[in-house]
Amino acid sequence: MPLTDAAVRNAKPRERPFKLFDGRGLYLEVAPSGGKWWRFKYRIDGKEKRISLGVYPDVSLKEARERREAARKLVAAGVDPSEARKAERLARREVRANSFETVAREWFAKRSSVWSEGHARRIIRRLERDVFPYIGLRPVGEISAPELLKVLRRIENRGAVETAHRALQECGQIFRYAIATGRAERDVAADLRGALQPVKGRHHPSITDPKKLGELLRAIDGYEGSPITRCALQLAALTFVRPGELRRAEWSEVSFDAAEWRIPAEKMKARRPHIVPLSRQALKALEELHPLTGYGRFLFPSVRTETRPMSENTVNAALRRLGYTKDEMTGHGFRSIASTLLHEQGWPPDAIERQLAHAERNSVRAAYNYAEYLPERREMMQAWADYLDRLREG
Repeated sequence: MPLTDAAVRNAKPRERPFKLFDGRGLYLEVAPSGGKWWRFKYRIDGKEKRISLGVYPDVSLKEARERREAARKLVAAGVDPSEARKAERLARREVRANSFETVAREWFAKRSSVWSEGHARRIIRRLERDVFPYIGLRPVGEISAPELLKVLRRIENRGAVETAHRALQECGQIFRYAIATGRAERDVAADLRGALQPVKGRHHPSITDPKKLGELLRAIDGYEGSPITRCALQLAALTFVRPGELRRAEWSEVSFDAAEWRIPAEKMKARRPHIVPLSRQALKALEELHPLTGYGRFLFPSVRTETRPMSENTVNAALRRLGYTKDEMTGHGFRSIASTLLHEQGWPPDAIERQLAHAERNSVRAAYNYAEYLPERREMMQAWADYLDRLREG
C-alpha cells in the first residue's frame, strides 16, 4: 500500500532501523535517532543496489516519487543510477575546477606573494566585485571575447575606464595561466585590444609654482597634527618617493652613516631595489623622528598598531587639514613637483628618471641599474633639498 504524507510525518523511531515501503522500489528508512531517508532499491545487471533520494522533510513524498521515476527511467535504459550520479558529481567537480573563478584564485595565490599587500587587495577586490559575479562560474575555456567584453563594458559604463583596462589586463593573465595549466586553449582577452575607451592621461595635482610651493613647505613645517605625520610630509617633499614606499619605510632600510635609504625590490612598483640618497635635511628629519618611532619597525607606524604602517590616507588627510583640496595637492603630487622642477633646472633626465624609479623597459638592464647615476643623484638630491630651503625662506 502506497505511503501517505501523514504516515511519513508520523513515523516514530524505534529501537532498530525500519522501513516503510511506498512501492516501485521506493521506501522510507527511519533510524533510531529519528532521521528519515528516502531510498530507491533497483536491480541492474542481475545485482540488487540502492541509492539515497534525499532526507525527509527536506525531500517530500511527492519529490521522492519524482526522483524514483527518474531513476527507474535510467534503469530501463540500462544505466546504473548510482554510476550516473557519480559521473554527474565528477563533471560538476571538473566544471568547478575549471571555472574562471577557481583558475583566477589559483593564479592570484601564486602571484600575490610578490605583490604589496595593497596591490594584492585591490586586484582581488576588483575581480570579486566586477568579474566573478558574471563569469566566475563559467568554464574558463568556454568564455568568449564578446562575453568578456560585456563584463568589461559594465565597468566602463559606470565611468571607471581605467578600472576596466586593469580588469582586462588581469583577465588576460588569468587566461594565460589557464592555458599553461591545460584548462584553456587561448587568451580571449587579447582579442579585445582597442575595444575599450582609451584611458585619459592621469594627472596628479601638484604645485609647481615656486612661490606657492614655498607656502606649502611653510605650511608643512607649521603642521599642528602628529609630529610623525609632519615628518612624513617633509620626507615626501625631500625624497619624492611613491606614497606607498614612504608609509611602509622601515628603520632597517635607513643608513645614517651612508646617508641612504635602500628600499627592497618587493616594496617597489617595478620590483627592483631602489636607492634614495638622503640629503642633510632628510637626515635631520629622520634624526628628529627616531626618538618617536625608532624603537619599532616602521618609520611611520599606524596609530592603531605598531606592527603595521600608517594608513594610505594619512598624508592626503594632512594636506586637506592644511587647506589643500584633492584638486590642488596630493601625496603623489610631490613626485610631479620634483620631476617638473628638476627638469626645468637642467638636471640630467636619466638621473631624474632613475631617482623617480620609473620602470626600465629593458628588463636585463633594469636588474642592475638601481645604482646608476648614483653620484649625480646624490648631488641632485642635496641640491633639491637646498632649493626647497630657499623656497621655504621665501
